[in-house]
Amino acid sequence: QELTTVRVQDPRVQNEGSWNSYVDYKIFLHTNSKAFTAKTSCVRRRYREFVWLRRQLQRNAGLVPVPELPGKSAFFVGSTDEFIERRRQGLQQFLEK
Repeated sequence: QELTTVRVQDPRVQNEGSWNSYVDYKIFLHTNSKAFTAKTSCVRRRYREFVWLRRQLQRNAGLVPVPELPGKSAFFVGSTDEFIERRRQGLQQFLEK
């Protein structure tokens, strides 16, 4: 049976303390599918790259619904760590769907 696992992990704040700071996430993929040459891969991606991916999927999806991304909120109530963890979980769910 073919199996593919994807994980969103290890959020890191880049350029912390500056106006152009952002968070990126480690995306880890493991599969035994014959469709993939590499059985594991790992990259770091930021939220706006997920937005790009979702737009590409919407263009090519036809009538198949594309999952939502977690919201982008400049005014989050709570700690930054909480926001980052909630976003990480939302990105994980997006990729799983």
